[in-house]
Amino acid sequence: MGLFESFLRPGGSASDTLAGRLSLDAFDRGISVSFESNVAPAGSESIFDDGYTPISRLIVIEDADHLGHIRQAYLRRMMETVGPASRFVLVARAPSRIIEALRSRSQMIRIPSSGRSTVIETLNMISKKYGSDPAEGVLEDIAYVCDGNLKKAVFTLELLEIRGLAGDRSSVHKLVQASTMQAGRHLVELALRGRVVEWKWIEKGGRKRKVLSGAIAEVDELMANNGLDATDLISQIHNVLVGRRLNLPPNLRSGLLEALCECDVGVQRSMYPRIHFERFLHQAASMGRFHGLTAR
Repeated sequence: MGLFESFLRPGGSASDTLAGRLSLDAFDRGISVSFESNVAPAGSESIFDDGYTPISRLIVIEDADHLGHIRQAYLRRMMETVGPASRFVLVARAPSRIIEALRSRSQMIRIPSSGRSTVIETLNMISKKYGSDPAEGVLEDIAYVCDGNLKKAVFTLELLEIRGLAGDRSSVHKLVQASTMQAGRHLVELALRGRVVEWKWIEKGGRKRKVLSGAIAEVDELMANNGLDATDLISQIHNVLVGRRLNLPPNLRSGLLEALCECDVGVQRSMYPRIHFERFLHQAASMGRFHGLTAR
């Protein structure tokens, strides 16, 4: 919370907010100054219609749906006090995660995914501008992997160029394999086979210890060791269910998605997300037994 507050209040908690600071255009509207040449320092005066206040700041917040409810509420309170001098652009892939208090004060503009040809042309333009020479087919592979996400495509090209891998076409596939977490698919498969809560014995320090395994252990691993929060894990499981690598009957897939929606709602209202994930996994195990995917 401290870092986000320091961004919105760069002068400290006792100062005015970033959005509340007026621009020079707003500051000197009532000042009458005469110049010998009668030419503004910028070459021309800004012209505004009567009744309009010059905007001092245009603040763009990317991935606003990942701010969390506390920060979004803080942002809403600040927006109510800065007046008409600033404008906010909230970029989000899941607008439903924006709290209602912010959505009701915003105008929603849906931007469709970029076409593959547009992504390739943009990457090609960036490569020429910065002197990059990617191997043949690299840009096409990046456009295919990113599936219309232009920001992800630019980031992928930049990462390959920094690591000196833009000249190797196979590096795109290696990067995707290294950055894609397979644990989400693994825990869904374990749950469908009824292996939600299991125990196994491992030898550690010369002694055998009983440790938790199964799908719920994968949840603990992702949240504790890989740093995923509850919403990240929901997103991982959702990508697994709607992806093409897990071959499921349509009615089973629909049931799992419905159970995941209930889990998502429960996670948003609870301080203990693990309870809701365990409930989801047991629901998946019941569906797996019904469809004959488990032996017990």
